[in-house]
Amino acid sequence: MGVLCVMAPLPAAPARADNPIMQTIYTADPAPLVHNGRVYLYTGHDEDGSTSFTMRDWHVYSSTDMANWTDHGSPMRLATFAWADANAWAGHVAHRNGRFYWYVPVRNRATGGMAIGVAVGDSPTGPFRDALNRPLVENNEIDPNVLIDDDGQAYLYWGNPRLAYVRLNSDMISYSGGIDYVRLTGAGFGARSGNTSRPTLYEEGPWAYKRNGLYYTVFAAECCSEFIAYSTASSATGPWTYRGTIMPRQGGSFTNHAGIIDYVGGSYFFYHNGALPGGGYTRSVAVEKFAYNADGTIPTINMTTAGPPQTGTLDPFARQEAETIAWSSGVETEASSEGGMNVGFIENGDYIKVKGVAFGNGATAFTARAASGTGDGRIELRLGSATGTLGLYIDDASFQ
Repeated sequence: MGVLCVMAPLPAAPARADNPIMQTIYTADPAPLVHNGRVYLYTGHDEDGSTSFTMRDWHVYSSTDMANWTDHGSPMRLATFAWADANAWAGHVAHRNGRFYWYVPVRNRATGGMAIGVAVGDSPTGPFRDALNRPLVENNEIDPNVLIDDDGQAYLYWGNPRLAYVRLNSDMISYSGGIDYVRLTGAGFGARSGNTSRPTLYEEGPWAYKRNGLYYTVFAAECCSEFIAYSTASSATGPWTYRGTIMPRQGGSFTNHAGIIDYVGGSYFFYHNGALPGGGYTRSVAVEKFAYNADGTIPTINMTTAGPPQTGTLDPFARQEAETIAWSSGVETEASSEGGMNVGFIENGDYIKVKGVAFGNGATAFTARAASGTGDGRIELRLGSATGTLGLYIDDASFQ
């Protein structure tokens, strides 16, 4: 096992998040959801060494402070859909009827084309099960996203190279009418120069939502490499007006995919890039805080390594899961045989950092549930950095 350092930065200045959010695996295509005062983040998973969007499962993370994220593992895989055989690509989760509906694009084994499936769970962290045992809708396109309007009507949008939508029924697993296609015009989605097959900037990854009476469609524009742009409308079905660029091309990944939420008084823009070693087909999710302009337009947002300010503190006097992490080095997470997740694959010098820890008047003890297969392990708690002041430690004699 070696020495694992659990690092708690000193609160000399307001803590910020670290980008990318996760370092234990590659993540892509963020889909954030606010539920009961917590942000749940649903992501795809680029396999190590992927050279062509090799993705077999989806993952869930959550946070209450936008800096420390808890890894809830993978509650849904390709095998969840018995009729699918490849491409666990960008999905979206909607909450309704006391349940969580996860819409994902996968390849239909029977047709060889891409289809949208839907799984349902009773908890935001799953487990999830196939709601239909067949595709919900199929037109060989990808990237589903759901908007539930104020009148209760839900819309499922998706598409590359087109932008399609259906009106979902209240059960969220069926729809009324046929597939509608948004008319893609330069006025609505920006004009693309020198490309007659795709005359507008729209490429893929729609993220539709409503805020203060205005409808937004945020999308990945003009592959490759993609930037993030957006359009607005006075209704969920348009007509749309192109508003410009949100995030310019940057970040070392030739794709991008956005998700936007409001949380505890702030607005947050999630995206992915190639910031971790690998890049390209191995992407990583990050987040920035922003403020809408007075007229509802979205400012230009650039990628940072600092991320947004922390919105709260981490309580060290309550049980905190080891897989709650602001930043890590060397470790990976894995499913525990007892449920939940473990931090494992630990070698000497690896560390986990947590931020904004509210020690108050201080702490005199540190308890961890750990095991060492080598009989030679040690967990150190350090302040400020991985080489900072050693506060407390546990050696292998104390491991359970």
